[in-house]
Amino acid sequence: MKLTQMWLHQLEMPLVAPFTTSFGTSQTKHTYVVELRAETSAGPVTGWGECVAMEAPLYSAEYLHGAAEVTRRWIAPALFDQPHLSAESVAHHLDHLIGHPMAKAAVEMAVLDAQLRAAQTSFADYLGVTASTVPSGVSVGIHDDVPSLLRAVGGYVEAGYARIKLKIKPGADTEPVAAVRAEFGDELPFQVDANAAYTLVDANHLQRLDEHNLLLIEQPLGEDDLRQHAELASLMRTPMCLDESIHSVKAAADAIALRAASVVNIKPGRVGGYLQARAIHDVCRAHGLAVWCGGMLETGIGRAANAALAGLPGFTLTGDISGADRFYAEDIVTEPMRMHDGVVDVPTGPGFGVEVDRDLLARFTTDVLTLTPEHT
Repeated sequence: MKLTQMWLHQLEMPLVAPFTTSFGTSQTKHTYVVELRAETSAGPVTGWGECVAMEAPLYSAEYLHGAAEVTRRWIAPALFDQPHLSAESVAHHLDHLIGHPMAKAAVEMAVLDAQLRAAQTSFADYLGVTASTVPSGVSVGIHDDVPSLLRAVGGYVEAGYARIKLKIKPGADTEPVAAVRAEFGDELPFQVDANAAYTLVDANHLQRLDEHNLLLIEQPLGEDDLRQHAELASLMRTPMCLDESIHSVKAAADAIALRAASVVNIKPGRVGGYLQARAIHDVCRAHGLAVWCGGMLETGIGRAANAALAGLPGFTLTGDISGADRFYAEDIVTEPMRMHDGVVDVPTGPGFGVEVDRDLLARFTTDVLTLTPEHT
């Protein structure tokens, strides 16, 4: 295909409830979605992607406006220059740009969506996914008190979610975990996520989580602390899961070699796109590590793509692929994803299988950056 135009739609989408992690509280999702137009052998086609970078560089070094600027100044011009662009070649054409995986992933996602739409192929078929549904887990933020946490978890359990993940941080960890386990019993599939809030000095304290039969503890230590994670893993019975540390196939291979984790959370935006995510899945599966698909409060575009990715056979643990209504009263796609009976459906339509509702897109849009070959 040949790219002819690109738009970055800056959005502000209110959350149905505040979402608190170890690095802060969000009440509004700030993001941008990539719309691109391309000429293909099948005619002109439009593709959509989205950037999962946060407004501030708290989860990773990237931040939203920086990702948009990198796209405007370097990513878009590099791809506009290509006469025969494909999703599989995007990473190669951007390899000279150091870092910025979330910015790169957003554009690769839109190219992939356009490519698949031109071929009238679904993302699931492209991946070779045969599952029609995938189990749906939910991520629960840090609450101000235990009673409100138990009410929130109870609502998700009653709704039928297949797994609960609880965010933790120092001072909000052992007490809420113990309360959830006591309230809902050992049968509840239950895990925790620290978002790198601890250090190895906290090992004795974190060992207290072993009492609660957790599926895993996710990223307790810093992003660069592979050796320390390996040491902590040797001290705990709870399986160690890495998130922020796994930003590439190489990082996954290093973690495996160091025995730093037995589980990996794959977030496509964090690792540079869905094709890189599939490669990490393949490496982990070959070495016997379980993987699951994490979430970044995606709109319906990313939510649909994540559901298809989670249908690959190595995704043996329930991912953070909740229904859209977990976070948004209104999504930007015409048919928002719904959780039913503990699962979500894998989309089967061309591309990522969802259509953007332009009226809702316009309602949440605060700015649009238009990029063309002549103006980048």
